Amino acid sequence: MTRQLDYHEIDQIFARLHATEPEPKGELDHVNAYTLLVAVALSAQATDAGVNKATKRLFEIADTPQKMLALGEEGLIEHIKTIGLYRNKARNVIRMSEILVARFGGEVPSSRAALVSLPGVGRKTANVVLNMWWKHPAQAVDTHIFRVCNRTGIAPGKDVDAVERGIEDHVPARWQGHAHHWLILHGRYICVARKPKCQACQIRDLCLYEEKTA
Repeated sequence: MTRQLDYHEIDQIFARLHATEPEPKGELDHVNAYTLLVAVALSAQATDAGVNKATKRLFEIADTPQKMLALGEEGLIEHIKTIGLYRNKARNVIRMSEILVARFGGEVPSSRAALVSLPGVGRKTANVVLNMWWKHPAQAVDTHIFRVCNRTGIAPGKDVDAVERGIEDHVPARWQGHAHHWLILHGRYICVARKPKCQACQIRDLCLYEEKTA
């Protein structure tokens, strides 16, 4: 496993990422906490672009749990059938909406424990919502972040939970709020899986990845 970078190396990495993109944003379209939660739940094993295309019309007519329940499962399926696993996801969104109305007054809760109690919402989804909507320094580790953190040495770990803890433990506090987005964008566009674009990488000299590409 790659060694853990030290404090100063990690601080310099995030200073450079910040200089490149001072205010990174998530790429899932949403209009409120509820539509963000639904979009993130739908994005599992799907691209953000694909989810945005499917939810553009959906969120115009169903931007609250109550409106989603009025639309119904079959109505929801008509909007999201281009997304993988759409039937299971539609079922979860309807069940989630029922629980939000029954237990939370139709509002999206702002604690991780409450969020993960909802159907189709795991820790990663909960952390995305906490970070993007409530600005909580939660780290949602997806495949991009897992890859970047292990290649670079920012937060090496054997599984996503270890990497999440590593980011929280090692990344300086001033970068925690946007760390999740910087790492996702870096993994999505620069440190890609098959052939990382090392020549275009602004942290190349600090990265511990041995198989750098030309």
